[in-house]
Amino acid sequence: MRENLADMARGLRESVRDVRGYEYAVINDHALFPFKYADTPRPVDRVRLPANTSPTRRRLFKAHGPQLREGLFDLDEDLATEEYLGLHEAFEELGASTKLICLFFTADPESGIHVIHWGEAHLEPDRTFTWAYREQLPVARAA
Repeated sequence: MRENLADMARGLRESVRDVRGYEYAVINDHALFPFKYADTPRPVDRVRLPANTSPTRRRLFKAHGPQLREGLFDLDEDLATEEYLGLHEAFEELGASTKLICLFFTADPESGIHVIHWGEAHLEPDRTFTWAYREQLPVARAA
């Protein structure tokens, strides 16, 4: 789906940016991030990022996703580890002001897409998501 979104963005003369070998459609400073979370219909509020997810994907959420209060107080840069600061560093390829728009969906080869949600998802430390905004999109059924 990521490749299809990039191709459609090109067709609309919108930006396509390469992040570590993967192309992302960027429309009006919003990078589109598709994520298939199941092969069968499942509620989106139970989505969990797999434990073996790449550091690049985690960093996309931390640096370009919505920033919710993570604790009781802000962490000073001199107290933060390099790894912590790296997770929150924006990708130069996308630009610091680019926001991540998530397209979470379930699909299988026989039925196609079952359900799709779009919005702004914040990645929590337990790999679940808190949605700053979410909307379910209508899905056209295959003939």
